[in-house]
Amino acid sequence: MRTTLALILSVALSSPALAEGFDQITERDSFVSLIQGRDLTRFGITLTVRPDGQITGRAFGRDVSGAWRWSEGYFCRDLYWGARDLGPNCQAVRVQGSTVRFISDQGSGQFADLYLR
Repeated sequence: MRTTLALILSVALSSPALAEGFDQITERDSFVSLIQGRDLTRFGITLTVRPDGQITGRAFGRDVSGAWRWSEGYFCRDLYWGARDLGPNCQAVRVQGSTVRFISDQGSGQFADLYLR
């Protein structure tokens, strides 16, 4: 279970991301408009990504905390699951309806889909 959560939170869920039907978000203001006042959810995970740069939430019974910033078109985050440091990563962000896809390693890595609620 811990390994699964670490993979989800570090955005290492699947093979390299296909972008079919997803629109890329490249501006911080567009990202903030998308997530402001909403939670990102998936399989026992609820995260709040706040406009002030904080990430809070819970995942599989443990607190999630961290910080984010926007850099050169990417969502860059440092994340903790309980005491476990999941490290930094800059991710491409794509959206389709209420699905937000975070793609690790500046869009060249693996992805996780979270849902806006």
